[in-house]
Amino acid sequence: MQSRRRYLHGSLGTALLVGLAGCIGGDDDETRPTGTGGPGVSIASVTDDLDIPIDVAVELVRDAATAEQPPRLRTTLTNTSDEPVQVGEGRAVHFEYVNDTDGLLTLLPAASPDEYPVEPDCWRLTDGIAITEEYRTFELAAGESQSRDVDLYATQDADGCLPVGEYSFETTVSIVDDEAAQEASATWGFSLTLE
Repeated sequence: MQSRRRYLHGSLGTALLVGLAGCIGGDDDETRPTGTGGPGVSIASVTDDLDIPIDVAVELVRDAATAEQPPRLRTTLTNTSDEPVQVGEGRAVHFEYVNDTDGLLTLLPAASPDEYPVEPDCWRLTDGIAITEEYRTFELAAGESQSRDVDLYATQDADGCLPVGEYSFETTVSIVDDEAAQEASATWGFSLTLE
């Protein structure tokens, strides 16, 4: 993976702080499916018809929060061309550090439960997360795929722990040259339903 020192655009600008939250237990129990510690998560829709030589996919790895772990998704990008391509920004294309369009949920790189500062028995971060100003890229060989896992949290703006509802996430996938200059890009996204 290559790293380029550049200012990021959009939601990954300078020293972005992301506040997160998501709870287990408490007054929200009536909104949680029986037998789970948190809202059940499902993928409601996916925008995956990009006009660039990259196929994208998202799947659920863990479809409910528990007292031990938040919900988890896996994103996959595949190079559909017959030549290698450089893809950027390397974190955002996999929805790492990306908020939903309402700013109530966010996705963070999958980690052990004690990696992020969270309230006890709740997936709410008590402190923000600083994001470096790197513009990261990675290469996909012809036909190659790359997958990453991301964990779901609610932001400090959310009312309660992993609030029920439908939430949309979007990000930009760019094909870049060796200097990280954009050659082509497309927006892809998906919606999650928490119930």
